Amino acid sequence: MTLRPVLVNIKAVDDSAVGRFWAEALGWQVSGGEPGATAVKPDGFDWRDPVSVCLDVIAVPEPKTAVKNRVHLDLATTSAAHQAELIARLRDLGATPADVGQGEVPWTVLADPEGNEFCVLEPREVYRDTGPIAAVVVDCADPRAMARFWDRAIDWTLHEVTEERAVWRSARGVGPYLEFLRVGGKSVPDRVHLDLVPDAGDDKAAEVARLRALGAGDLDIGQGEVPWTCLVDPEGHEFCVLARS
Repeated sequence: MTLRPVLVNIKAVDDSAVGRFWAEALGWQVSGGEPGATAVKPDGFDWRDPVSVCLDVIAVPEPKTAVKNRVHLDLATTSAAHQAELIARLRDLGATPADVGQGEVPWTVLADPEGNEFCVLEPREVYRDTGPIAAVVVDCADPRAMARFWDRAIDWTLHEVTEERAVWRSARGVGPYLEFLRVGGKSVPDRVHLDLVPDAGDDKAAEVARLRALGAGDLDIGQGEVPWTCLVDPEGHEFCVLARS
């Protein structure tokens, strides 16, 4: 089992603008490898040996709908003052308040310039060493079922499984957490999804076959002949397995 999360893939009408927003928000670098794709990553990030994740913003013609994304980022803060400063800075960069039914909570929900929701968390000890992204959060209907699939799908360490959530982190104990939270089922195609990469020397086709045996399904979004494979997990969350070349 060698697959690791490597990218949070975000669809956007203007990938450059959204990429610049996230680079400024996270203090990371922007690079455009090809038209319609903007990578946002920290200094020294090696996507072939990831212990964390970076962002890949991909251009699409369709704007985001009003439906909440099933995948979002939680941003970490170190103090109440840092949380307030970060929220103000994000608002200056173009973020807007978002209401996803959160009510009175100690974190703040915002949306990036194209409406993709994210949270700025109050200080939490568990996220003290994650870097700017505390967690990649996935809405799901059954965290225990997701734990059964994803714990065998990736080589990150499973930290917690309850009726309400399942939580992983890189086996090296660095970078953000991956959290599946009980929220609800899928209603629209995913605008944000995870990409996985196999280790060096491992066979991508064999890994894809292993995922299918675990319950993953094939996904056709009109991608045609591409070096990555599009799949869905047993609840329909979209993800891709990348080729290393």
